[in-house]
Amino acid sequence: MNRKAYQNHGVSAFMELVIRNEHLNEILEKAGKSSVEICGFLFGRITDGKAIVEEIRFIPNRLNSPSAFEMEPLEMVRAIDEAEERGLEVVGIFHSHLCAPVPSLRDLKGMRLWPVVWLIAGSDGSCRAFVLEEGKIREIKIRLK
Repeated sequence: MNRKAYQNHGVSAFMELVIRNEHLNEILEKAGKSSVEICGFLFGRITDGKAIVEEIRFIPNRLNSPSAFEMEPLEMVRAIDEAEERGLEVVGIFHSHLCAPVPSLRDLKGMRLWPVVWLIAGSDGSCRAFVLEEGKIREIKIRLK
């Protein structure tokens, strides 16, 4: 992961997540069909307080759990390396909840390790995006492009 980008931009600078409608629909569709949490990366660029998503990449949930996720480590590394070769960085992590799209305590721990946008898809077809700012979770706007 390119941590330099987050040091330069700072997570608190994130005001919105910009994502293509087809990418969001793909995440919501897979989340709605799955009996376990799905997960993956949002790759793109950070510009003027916006996390702009260019690609999404689903990563297997090695826990295969309806209430938690851990991305398969080798798939994570492969996905990040391939994205960086194309000049993209991790701007966010997405996963699903089989209930409301609200960060769990486990998500909070993950947000501390991965200071990027966290997109959570709910089982009802809704989604929300969050960042961790000064130890507190803050919701940010999702803008479709």
